[in-house]
Amino acid sequence: MAATTHTVSNQVPPLTGYDVFATDRALTEAVQRHTSPELLAEVRGELGELGRSAGSAQVQEWGAQANGYPPVLRTHDRYGHRIDEVEFHPAWHRLLGHAVTAGLTGAWGRSGGHVRRAAGFLVWTQAEAGNGCPLSMTHAAVPALRTDPALAAEWEPLLTSTVYERRLLPPARKAGVLFGMGMTEKQGGTDVRSNTTRAEPLAAEGEYLLTGHKWFCSAPMSDGFLVLAQAPGGLTCFLLPRVLPDGARNTFAIQRLKDKLGNRSNASAEVEFDGTWARRVGEEGRGVRTIIGMVAATRLDCVVGSAALMRQAVAQAIHHCTYRSAFGGVLIEKPLMRNVLADLALESEAATVLAMRLAAAYDDGSESEQAFLRIAVPAAKYWVAKRCTALVAEALECLGGNGYVEESGMPRLLREAPLNSIWEGSGNVQALDVLRALRREPMALNAFLQEVGKARGADHRLDGAIKDMLTELADLDGIEARARRLVERMALVLQSSLLVRWAPPEVADAFCASRLGGDRGATFGTLPHSLDLTSIVERARPVAE
Repeated sequence: MAATTHTVSNQVPPLTGYDVFATDRALTEAVQRHTSPELLAEVRGELGELGRSAGSAQVQEWGAQANGYPPVLRTHDRYGHRIDEVEFHPAWHRLLGHAVTAGLTGAWGRSGGHVRRAAGFLVWTQAEAGNGCPLSMTHAAVPALRTDPALAAEWEPLLTSTVYERRLLPPARKAGVLFGMGMTEKQGGTDVRSNTTRAEPLAAEGEYLLTGHKWFCSAPMSDGFLVLAQAPGGLTCFLLPRVLPDGARNTFAIQRLKDKLGNRSNASAEVEFDGTWARRVGEEGRGVRTIIGMVAATRLDCVVGSAALMRQAVAQAIHHCTYRSAFGGVLIEKPLMRNVLADLALESEAATVLAMRLAAAYDDGSESEQAFLRIAVPAAKYWVAKRCTALVAEALECLGGNGYVEESGMPRLLREAPLNSIWEGSGNVQALDVLRALRREPMALNAFLQEVGKARGADHRLDGAIKDMLTELADLDGIEARARRLVERMALVLQSSLLVRWAPPEVADAFCASRLGGDRGATFGTLPHSLDLTSIVERARPVAE
């Protein structure tokens, strides 16, 4: 008689074969809200295709493979020639190629381009976050290059192309390229003005030779990089191509790949320059000002990427609790678990709504919206990226011991979660950037206050929070030590204002009660029991039963 001790029961089916976009109500509503009626059907079609791909078993397997077989550095070929190449698993190229083909590097100059790209980025990186790095860098290089019209004319069509070409070739022989970035160095980190890499001008206008190193170089197999170096006139931005116009490899010695906590499918490297040819971007001595457009765009992607991780973690937690039974019933029907799931869903929706509002401001492009972004982007990056890690950890716990096992995918999400809080400036840098804007750019504060003020009178808790925030903003003396507190409050007020205007009443009510009204504990799952928690959880369910 066959043994029955290994009968499998009460296990949750995998969350596959679903549309990541269509089942995300917060995202679909944001896309509809921020997309013109004449474009809406086209955009929904694009995002639906991407969502079905991201939710497929095949693409999820590619994500697991790309992380299970991380990139490998090949410094030399078999004959001893220096090649400095990084080998990736085929799954990496499939993921990245699909994303490029879907237009995730091509927002600039496209009608509604930033909203549709941000939504696609949020959908696609739920399948695998690592390929978000080269996608983000390539997308974000455009505003920096536009400071030099000749360079922009040469490179922008390739950066925004939907053709993925993985071979290292001269740009003129490629239909599409990817970009990376090299700013930080051993001695300085975020303090890029202390960089020691030197740039010696050549006889030809705008051409230089670079000598030095980069401690973190993103996506080292890209076709080009924006880097900072000390020119005779001061810290300057340069475009460093991987392959020279004549087909020869530029001097770009990859010393090692970083062994990172997460983001393991993506390569980050230490590189050395030794007479490396580069072209100046912008004026000498204005490197930070030139590259800041790239930094701002990648910071927005940190918000979008964090929202993606949060959404996937919530989807997995709700899916698990829909099927898993314990103590006489399915978990999702247990009041305490429902409270946890609702709290997680609130945080996720607030992050998504904020990310898409920022993308819409990029599409608008008006002076007031640009001023709004000057404060809203660093504030959002500070808060959303920090909330991401706590949320993912709690969502993992919803799966119990199963969530701690690699096959669940939750450990990969948890390892990925802290990255966006560090990338493009850690929390303190974002908080200080908000303070800098408050002191130097009155229009930025005015634009921010106008945005949050659109919901005034709709919720007494929001009105009180705005009043408290204004009191804090009125006293900037000695503000640096309390900058985190201020920026957190500004981000929560902004999220609350957006939810009050656009989310269902039960979502806005719960968020304002818990985040502004103080009616909650220090952990997720401590919402007031009188709230409509069931509706909040049902709204966030990834697949209808």
